[in-house]
Amino acid sequence: MSTPQAMPRIWAVADLCQAVADALDARFNPVSVRGEISSFVRAASGHCYFTLKDSSGQIRCAMFKRSAGLLDFPVRDGDLVEVRGRLGVYAQRGDLQLVVESMRQAGAGALFEEFLRLKARLQAEGLFDTGRKRELPLMPRAIGLVTSLGAAALHDVVTALQRRVPHIPLLLAPAPVQGAGAPALLAQALEALYAMADADPKGGAPAPAGPDVILLVRGGGSIEDLRAFNDEALARVIARSPVPIVCGVGHETDFTIADFVADLRAPTPTAAAELVAPAREVWLGALELIEGRLRDAVTDRLDRDAQRLDAAAARLGRPSGLASAQRVGLVSAARRQRLATRVLLANRQQALEQLQARLLAGRGRGIERLHERLERCRLRLGLLDPALVLQRGYAWIADTQGHTITRADQVRAGQPLRATLAHGAIDLRVDAQA
Repeated sequence: MSTPQAMPRIWAVADLCQAVADALDARFNPVSVRGEISSFVRAASGHCYFTLKDSSGQIRCAMFKRSAGLLDFPVRDGDLVEVRGRLGVYAQRGDLQLVVESMRQAGAGALFEEFLRLKARLQAEGLFDTGRKRELPLMPRAIGLVTSLGAAALHDVVTALQRRVPHIPLLLAPAPVQGAGAPALLAQALEALYAMADADPKGGAPAPAGPDVILLVRGGGSIEDLRAFNDEALARVIARSPVPIVCGVGHETDFTIADFVADLRAPTPTAAAELVAPAREVWLGALELIEGRLRDAVTDRLDRDAQRLDAAAARLGRPSGLASAQRVGLVSAARRQRLATRVLLANRQQALEQLQARLLAGRGRGIERLHERLERCRLRLGLLDPALVLQRGYAWIADTQGHTITRADQVRAGQPLRATLAHGAIDLRVDAQA
């Protein structure tokens, strides 16, 4: 009599997929794989899907948004990469799938590891600390530039600066941006600009020749192409710059040691130029705003002072025993008003002259018109000075009690009078009425 055979287990599909996934996890994970990228797609969710293949096989891969956000190079079909992740089964399709947690270019593995070690060491020393980062100058007097004469980055930076701030000098210190000797030559170019910055005259001397900010730029490339900017000696030269440095190396996704050490990192060379060069139109608009405020302030001050003069003149014109004291008060008020206006105009004029000196191109005519307006205001204000009336040959006539004489019928023959002139006074006597 034969023994009955045990019936094979009947799996549910989901259970079978999970069992296979568990077996793969126990047997292989975590796993590192080297292969060529194919059919790479970045979904709207941020997840990436692609196939990793070689000459004999292929495997479907998924890289979720969190891991994909850590990629430091643009992924393209045909790239040879090394990935690290976990094998599993995508139950909805029953497909074998590799969930990728990290990816690096296969040819740049050693360089990338070197980059990470150097980055960690310099970060521990504090070279990347935000506390040592400096603010960019609001309006640099000169801009330094370090890049290759043959680089497209040079054209991009020059074009951006000519468009935005054609009046600011550009000091170029050329150096190769790629090759074995590039780090040392880049450092020499930076040192040359540092020497110019340190040699700036101090305390009211003529405009300096050195830069107030330096751009260190080059176009994008692989990690091998950008190797010069991952040099430790160059990083330390950047760290001791006497002026802020903006590093615009590579494309937006490229990061180098120079980026971390610099005072500011720009995603592209053009962006670096724009960061240090506010558009000229912005400053022209600010100048027009200041001009308007100055004009309004001067007009308001003149109106208030004119009202005070009108009130003083009205009080002086009425017969009163206090006429002499009022005349003294009027003269004193006019003197204070002239002094205050001169101080106000001098301060405002000094502010305009400082702005005019820093905006060399396209400012001259506007400032001249403002000076002309200020001069006309000064002249009109001067015409209100009562002393000017006396200087033109007029006199203030009063009787011995100080009453102002404005009509001939106010005096009689033989009456003594006093005439106050621009300089001094004369005692008079009336011979007869005309």
